[in-house]
Amino acid sequence: MPSLPLTAGTSTAVLETGGGVLDALPDGAILADAHGTVSHANEMARRLLRRDDLVGRPLAEAVALQDLDGRDWYTCTAPYSGPGIRTMQVEQAWLLSDGTELLVTTRMHRPGPHQPVEQVAVSLRSARARSRLDRERSDLVATVAHELRSPLTGVKGFTGTLLARWDKFNDEQKRLIMQSVHADTDRLTRLIAELLEVARIDTGRLSLHPRPIDPVPAVEQVTSSVRAGTGREIRFEPTGDFPQVLADPDRFAQVLTNLVDNAVRHGEGLVFVSAEPVTADGADFVRITVEDEGEGIAPGIRNRVFTKFWKHGSREGSGLGMYIAHGLVIAHGGRITIGDAAGGGASIEVLWPVFALLD
Repeated sequence: MPSLPLTAGTSTAVLETGGGVLDALPDGAILADAHGTVSHANEMARRLLRRDDLVGRPLAEAVALQDLDGRDWYTCTAPYSGPGIRTMQVEQAWLLSDGTELLVTTRMHRPGPHQPVEQVAVSLRSARARSRLDRERSDLVATVAHELRSPLTGVKGFTGTLLARWDKFNDEQKRLIMQSVHADTDRLTRLIAELLEVARIDTGRLSLHPRPIDPVPAVEQVTSSVRAGTGREIRFEPTGDFPQVLADPDRFAQVLTNLVDNAVRHGEGLVFVSAEPVTADGADFVRITVEDEGEGIAPGIRNRVFTKFWKHGSREGSGLGMYIAHGLVIAHGGRITIGDAAGGGASIEVLWPVFALLD
């Protein structure tokens, strides 16, 4: 089999081996010669276009797609008769006769500007993944809008009432109203900070400054802070001699705060935090476990706990804390899992990597 000319995204292996490697590609691939006849069509292209007789057919017949206005792909793209300097048609959405949407990218291979096209490469892929992503983005926007609207409604209502009836409120009433406004703005600030953190995790732009830290004092500080802020009983019991862990101190505290806060919100009694050095898969970790005495988390929904805006029951919260905790632990090379606490509640276990000196 002769070598295939270079096209966008075509590896050297594809050029040398032709159809066999084309069949291994995840996207549909069609190659047409200088006369517009299909010379190669991989298995995915045949599956997406729903026909097995692509090779040997004119490219216009093989890629029988239309847009919403009924115009056909070949006429609109004009791969052989278009502008003489064009080599690429960016990805566009086209439809099969039954309405199935495909995403099509076209590459025109020519020796130089204004030279005849020697080969056309067409890449096809299903639009289902893009549609799913669009739905997820729409859901995310709707959820964010809802989360932002709630505290903003409170701020607007309180300030509107205060402005309309300023002379009728005494100083104590004004102070209570301003306290409510302040609480709502604090909630907005926290939510925006969490959304920014989610964006950093999703885009891989998370800023970490890890260094060796002692885990026990760090966990004690977090449990003391949450205990003072909530009035709940939080018990911390470390076990063993602890090595230092490698962590960004602020991120370490953020993870533990999110986990303990979550246990406080979803549990009714004692929140129990334990820590111990362990070895797993040949690596050394410090295992930190946070347990509550709530209803627990059913095994069937545990895979959803670390997703964005996950909420369980009617408790307040943005639903981003566990997602952020998961992202930060993974970014540090650790692990986080969910289990059952001895008292019937939920148990969140974090394995945090130990700091190792280089030999």
